Amino acid sequence: MIGDMIAKIRKEKGMTKTELARRTGINIGHLTHIEKGERNPSQNALKNICKALNTPYQPLMYTYGKTLSEEQEAYGFINYIAYDKVLAIDNISSLIPCPSNVPSSAIAIKMPDDSMLPDIEKDKYVFVEFNTLLENKDIGLFALNDQFLIRRFYSKNGQITLKSGNKETESIKINPTDKFYIIGKVLISE
Repeated sequence: MIGDMIAKIRKEKGMTKTELARRTGINIGHLTHIEKGERNPSQNALKNICKALNTPYQPLMYTYGKTLSEEQEAYGFINYIAYDKVLAIDNISSLIPCPSNVPSSAIAIKMPDDSMLPDIEKDKYVFVEFNTLLENKDIGLFALNDQFLIRRFYSKNGQITLKSGNKETESIKINPTDKFYIIGKVLISE
C-alpha cells in the first residue's frame, strides 16, 4: 500500500518517476519496485521520498507493510487517505494507559455521543490506529465534510456507507462530491 501511496502522490504532484529518483538519490529501478509494492522503502528512503514530494512523513508511515485487498482497491480506499493532513487536537485532557490488546493505537478519543450504542457507550475511550485498511463492519474514525464521526464502515459495489450502532441515527452514504477521509480504525479495548 505504501508504494501505491507514493505513486499516487507523485502523480498528483506532477512529478515523473525519473525526477523523484533524481531528487531522492534512489535508483529508478528500485523506485519502480517500491511503487509496484514489490519492495518496501527503508525508513530513511521513505523520509527522502516524502521530503522530495513535500509530504509529511508520519501519515505515510502508518501505511507501511499494509496491503490492499481486491475489495479495498475496488472502492478506491487509497483515495480516502489524508496523506497530507494530520489530526488537529484542540483540547488534551490527559494521558491514559494504552491497553496491551490495542498496541498499534496512536490516540484515544472519548466517544462524543451515543450513535454507536451498544458497541461503544458515550464518554468511553476508543483507541484509533491511523490509516488502517478497513474491512466491512469495522468501526472507524472518519472526516466527512469537516465533521468527525465514529461509525461502522461498509462498502458494496463501490458505495461506501457509514452506519451507526443505534437505530435512531441514520446511515450515511458517501457521495463522490463529499470531502471524505478515513482517519483510522477504532480499536476497542476489552
